[in-house]
Amino acid sequence: QVQLVESGGGLVQAGGSLRLSCVASGRTFSSYAMGWFRQAPGKEREFVVAINWSGSSTYYANSVKGRFTIARDNAKNTVYLQMNSLKPEDTAAYYCAAGTVAAGNSRLYNYWGRGTQVTVSS
Repeated sequence: QVQLVESGGGLVQAGGSLRLSCVASGRTFSSYAMGWFRQAPGKEREFVVAINWSGSSTYYANSVKGRFTIARDNAKNTVYLQMNSLKPEDTAAYYCAAGTVAAGNSRLYNYWGRGTQVTVSS
């Protein structure tokens, strides 16, 4: 069992930056691929970025490529999402998830956090 807790969300102006963190419980964090997804009001949850267990491979949605960066620290059981050049369309609840494969399909993730809200004003 893995429990995930996100933090770091907030209100930021367009063009600004935020860094989200996701801390995992348990001693098996390093065996999981991690992903970030987001869901805006009235929209389906969408893939943002994923990272494999070692951090050697990352996968980004086209909408965030070049602006967002994912990283993980297995010693701290933490995955980070650095978000730069934020746009109003990035406004959403952001969720981290743990799974066996670093991929964009949300069904491949077994554990989910409760989310942290990111609001980007224009």
